[in-house]
Amino acid sequence: MKQIGRYWKIQGKVQGVWYRVSAKQEADRLGLKGIVSNHQDGSVCIWVYGEEECIDQFKNWCKHGPPMAEVLKFTEELILFEELAEFTIRR
Repeated sequence: MKQIGRYWKIQGKVQGVWYRVSAKQEADRLGLKGIVSNHQDGSVCIWVYGEEECIDQFKNWCKHGPPMAEVLKFTEELILFEELAEFTIRR
């Protein structure tokens, strides 16, 4: 089944600072499903869906990330993707 969700690209100091692991913990806490991965250009990409209020909370968290991160740019697109069983980390 297809789900309407969000695709976020987070740029700045976001790799090597536990961003993906922290994002998974936050997404799990909020009951969201999706994927977080590092991109070759040094950014982190997130595909996420779930309850709108929880997505908004997660989005606010992602705009800052974990303590060692420095988010300089955050972009968002609406997307359609296959339903997932959980929130996962990919390389």
